[in-house]
Amino acid sequence: MERLTIDMNADVGEGVGNEPQLLPYLSSCNIACGGHAGDKTTMRKVVALAQKHGVKVGAHPSFPDRANFGRVAVDMSSVALFTSIKEQIDTLLTVLDAMHEPLHHIKPHGALYNLAAVDTKIANVIIEVMKSIALPVKLYVPYQSVIAKLALQNNIPILYEVFADRNYNEDLTLVSRTSEAAIIHEPEAVFKHVYTMINTHKVTVLNGKEIPIKADTICIHGDNPEALSLVKHLRVQLERYGIAIH
Repeated sequence: MERLTIDMNADVGEGVGNEPQLLPYLSSCNIACGGHAGDKTTMRKVVALAQKHGVKVGAHPSFPDRANFGRVAVDMSSVALFTSIKEQIDTLLTVLDAMHEPLHHIKPHGALYNLAAVDTKIANVIIEVMKSIALPVKLYVPYQSVIAKLALQNNIPILYEVFADRNYNEDLTLVSRTSEAAIIHEPEAVFKHVYTMINTHKVTVLNGKEIPIKADTICIHGDNPEALSLVKHLRVQLERYGIAIH
């Protein structure tokens, strides 16, 4: 029987400063590139750590809104949004080129990610950005989302992403952070949540139903106060159950 494998990622370079502890447990990372957090100095630091630990590097562009950490939708034209996302990715590419490190993937952040899952206009902007990058770069997307379907239609390689530390609604959107049930805090509960998604291709959502889902990469939010304990426990438990992190 072929061994199950999974990618494990986290959003980093966001000012938390826990990257030296976090990256040894990851196989890929999403680096903030100036929209909601980060600058060239933080990018260089995280890329160096990623190289040290053999972690694949991705860009983590956002609505250009540092005041709200990219978690609030910004009303802007498609052209302005395209320009902002492209500039953010290009900034990281400049750092990567200087450090001889390839860009592995792109994962939108916060409100941009959540909107792209359901909003065709926003999703199309991200698709056009992907088309403008002359590199074989993957796009991290939620299963059955608008952006996932558009990416497949445009022959853009995707990895389906699931969230280790977040609860889901029945439509596979994430439970709002305004709800006390949004975040899963207990390490063993996080493991069981993830293991079920990998092993059964289903997720138990907030109302108790089991909904089909696909998982190629697991995200733990780097700004979660429990991030380090969660990622340590998750990696140990997944490997104990025969699932390789790659």
